Amino acid sequence: MPINWPRFVELVKSHQRFLLTSHVRPDCDALGSELGMAGILERLGKHVRIVNAQATPPNLQFIDPQRKLLTLGRDVQPAELADVDVLIVLDTSAWIQLGEMADVVRASKARKAIVDHHVSQDDLGAELFKDTTAEATGRLVLQAAGQLGVALTAEIATPLFAAIATDTGWFRFTSTTGDTYRSAGQLIDAGAQPHAIYNSLYERDTLARLRLIGRVLSRAQTELNGRLIHTFVSREDFDTTGALASDTEDVINLTLGVAGTEVAVLLVALVNGMFKVSFRSRSAVDCSKLAEQFAGGGHKPAAGATLAGPFEAAQARVLDAVRAAMQ
Repeated sequence: MPINWPRFVELVKSHQRFLLTSHVRPDCDALGSELGMAGILERLGKHVRIVNAQATPPNLQFIDPQRKLLTLGRDVQPAELADVDVLIVLDTSAWIQLGEMADVVRASKARKAIVDHHVSQDDLGAELFKDTTAEATGRLVLQAAGQLGVALTAEIATPLFAAIATDTGWFRFTSTTGDTYRSAGQLIDAGAQPHAIYNSLYERDTLARLRLIGRVLSRAQTELNGRLIHTFVSREDFDTTGALASDTEDVINLTLGVAGTEVAVLLVALVNGMFKVSFRSRSAVDCSKLAEQFAGGGHKPAAGATLAGPFEAAQARVLDAVRAAMQ
């Protein structure tokens, strides 16, 4: 169903104070969409705050040179977020992905809106501005700029380019379309510098991340004649290598690159005893359907969820579901 952009324009133009948030373990599409939307709203003279449940990962801090991204509990307290007209959630519509910001969203008396491209069973009690066919939430924010009549600046274009580029695997995934490239062209014309963004994202690896990747890839296992590949990241891996949770970004795509692989699965141990599971597919297997079995969501080629341990039980549940889907 197409997004009702006239309604979104009305919502924006009739209110002044905005709060933006996104999902835990934020990626470039989450952060880039927030920063892009903030820049658009500020160009319209709106007061905007961005507050997330978790801090920006060190490897993504380049995207926020003005340090607009605030962390709940560290930079701002929930009580300070009451004076808001509109609360916009970007790049997710699942309660479980909001972390401690979920309580803020529930308690807020502000109008609520979601701008997202993921399949989800939640609506957060908000107006939905969703397009699940879009390759990235960043492109929806770019569309919002056009609908609101806001001219793009380098400050807006840079995070939105990062959002679109990363959520398409730097334009490699099947979600990439002609509109993707046209959008990228718009953003480059407005001042986004792909080479600088790529360098910040992919050419500044730490030794800790490389050691973590080595450990994770060394234990990868295949099943179903090589069609399924799976591996995991333990808390010991983080402790031994000194790597951060954000250092697991894109590791699953390395496993999907093994010849003959149709589905890749990565389990990452979180600090609270839970496990993040990521699914990737380049076959008929629908990752979003797999993720939904664990209260997660996403898209056909890529999705994720969070589930309780212990590890052996979590891994068994996940792999049983994947094997069944691949029969």
